[in-house]
Amino acid sequence: MALTRAVAAFRTLHESGCFLLPNPWDIGSARYLKHLGFKALASTSAGFAYSRGLPDSVTAIPCEAVLAHVAELAAATDLPVNADFQNGYAHEPEGVAANVSRCARTGVAGLSIEDSTGDKARPLYERALAVERVRAARAAIDASGTGVVLTARCEAWLVGHPEPGREALDRLVAFADAGADCLFAPGVRDPATIAELVRAVAPRPLNVIVSSPGPGLTLARLTELGVRRISVGSALARVAWGAFMRAAKSVLETGAFDGLSGLASFAELNQIFEGKER
Repeated sequence: MALTRAVAAFRTLHESGCFLLPNPWDIGSARYLKHLGFKALASTSAGFAYSRGLPDSVTAIPCEAVLAHVAELAAATDLPVNADFQNGYAHEPEGVAANVSRCARTGVAGLSIEDSTGDKARPLYERALAVERVRAARAAIDASGTGVVLTARCEAWLVGHPEPGREALDRLVAFADAGADCLFAPGVRDPATIAELVRAVAPRPLNVIVSSPGPGLTLARLTELGVRRISVGSALARVAWGAFMRAAKSVLETGAFDGLSGLASFAELNQIFEGKER
């Protein structure tokens, strides 16, 4: 298997230590994160959806548009990009495999598959089906010859499961056995639970998302706990939206323009985007 430079670099990042994986939502934000010195990037389904004026939902944006988006991000810089591929835009393993195969060929260095159904009545796929979906994604990647990193996500915390820790622990171990390269349970915040998940899936790496300020969850502390990868999900996109919304409301409600203070200068932005990032 001849791995691309980006895939090889992404796999190396997962081998030891802990790295930050920020989440751009368009070409400009991807190139700025490269400019700052980050070593890898990940898409955000929410950030992309909001940029299109849509909610963060697996049914809001068609698979074709998502594939085009992650291909655009992968081409924006020479950094490895992990695709937030939600539930694979299919329910059955065969559909997941077909779509994962297409995603693996967009130029991304990794992709994630989650066990959320998008159905409020039954928010998680039944365990056996969830495992089969991961196994199908693994087979599709192997068949593609791309070597992209497969991350399997358990959404127990995000969907309000009554026992998220126990459910995530069980499913992540099963996903690892099904062939996932990296494991991820978004929403976990408790250091003891994080450490337990790290031990359970070892030697495979664990991703933790930090999407809001909180005591103790720093890069140093998460590294100490054994976390290998830290993402921020839609947080950066929502920070940008928060600033935009406050400024726009201020102009409308006050008739003054004080809300436009703190903006980036033309000179700084032009210097960043003048073609030196690739």
